[in-house]
Amino acid sequence: MNQIPIITKIVIILALIFSSVAESKIYKWTDDKGKVHFGDAPPSEEKAEELDEEELAKRMSSYTQVTVKFVPIDFGVNRQANILLMYTTSRCSYCAKARKYFAAQGIDYIEKNIETSDDYRLEFKKAGGKGVPLIFSGRYQMTGFSEASFKTMYAKSRP
Repeated sequence: MNQIPIITKIVIILALIFSSVAESKIYKWTDDKGKVHFGDAPPSEEKAEELDEEELAKRMSSYTQVTVKFVPIDFGVNRQANILLMYTTSRCSYCAKARKYFAAQGIDYIEKNIETSDDYRLEFKKAGGKGVPLIFSGRYQMTGFSEASFKTMYAKSRP
């Protein structure tokens, strides 16, 4: 009786798992109420768009879409000229990158986690927030985080 060694079984199982992950697709569709959904299988009743990996990576990464702009009004988020304010979520890797950078540079800031406070989430929406981190320095607003873009914005925003 031929028995397959346990290591061979493990390798075969892992190969099957990873091949199915590599071939998984992401679909986007809008339901009849106008709500946008994403999933790994298209719904039977709605028309779904298959997202390609490159487009999906762009949508999921704030870092590749860093924007900095001058914001002439306050939006009711109670910003002060010399205080750095950052809206975050708990699982945001770019929020963590910004925190680490601020600590290394000795930059004081106020963090508002939009997952833990309805007030913070409302402020975030009033400010036009669509992605985190959302960073305010004086009258400048940065969505996403990159050190180079932050340095430029921070220098402009200092009195």
